[in-house]
Amino acid sequence: MRLIIILGLYFSALISCYSQEKVTTPEVYMKVLGVAQDAGFPQIGCEKECCIPLWRPATPGQFIVSLGLIDTRSQKKWLFEATPDIKRQLALLNEDIPTEDMMPAGIFLTHAHMGHYSGLIQLGREAISADSIPVYTMTRMADFLGKNAPWSQLIELKNIVLDTLHTQVKKKLADDITVTPFPVPHRDEFSETVGFLVNGPNRRVAFIPDIDKWSRWDTKLSLIVQSVDVAYLDGTFFEADELPGRDMSEIPHPFIVETMEHLKDLTPEEKAKIHFIHFNHTNPVMHDPEAIKKIEALGFNVARQGDVVRL
Repeated sequence: MRLIIILGLYFSALISCYSQEKVTTPEVYMKVLGVAQDAGFPQIGCEKECCIPLWRPATPGQFIVSLGLIDTRSQKKWLFEATPDIKRQLALLNEDIPTEDMMPAGIFLTHAHMGHYSGLIQLGREAISADSIPVYTMTRMADFLGKNAPWSQLIELKNIVLDTLHTQVKKKLADDITVTPFPVPHRDEFSETVGFLVNGPNRRVAFIPDIDKWSRWDTKLSLIVQSVDVAYLDGTFFEADELPGRDMSEIPHPFIVETMEHLKDLTPEEKAKIHFIHFNHTNPVMHDPEAIKKIEALGFNVARQGDVVRL
């Protein structure tokens, strides 16, 4: 009798765990594949306390900012940003939807700064020699890639195929999945800069990894946050004194402390939607748990590599 009871409890627990997994495992979701600023973490030439421990071969750093979009129903996956860490990020993405060559169904690019598009070179014939991977870009970005080597060779050899996006026009990936670009102010030397709004079957995600100060944007940030379920926002620097000797006006980003002050009147539910991302190697959230605690104590979040958001 006792054995029967024990077995009954065991199978009840097993069924309970299985049911919970079935409920909580999403069919469509986004996965954080990197959280670092363009130069990665550790950053080249850095001999400060933030990076020194990470030069040890066995110590992992953080990949450059990127998201993956996964649809388990169609067995398709898409990549947001082609970073210098693209080969490792595609390997992470391949753990969710395995394919022989690891290639995604498409790649979305926000702009032409090194950490956001230079990984495309890995798709060329010196590397994987990809076959017609769709790359979704805005008009100036497409023009930049088409007119400048070595990116133009990727197009000529049909390693990639450019698919031009337009402001506030949805790109349909499935009947219930769309991606919509929207312009944001940034240092647009080579291309325009956009954020993306990803609409899934049930939820919406905003992705704004790079932007100048919120005051330079003609869109009210609080309205964006209120319209989505999760917002990945530029958190490059924590505060103003992070780069001694550098003119911060030349690399304008909203400091995390500024963003939190800017959004202090949001409800706790709305603040919880915000996940800071795109951290410079000097940002204390990369190495100081106390900095993360300060952010979380005010109701906001810090994106972590491997995070999953159901759509």
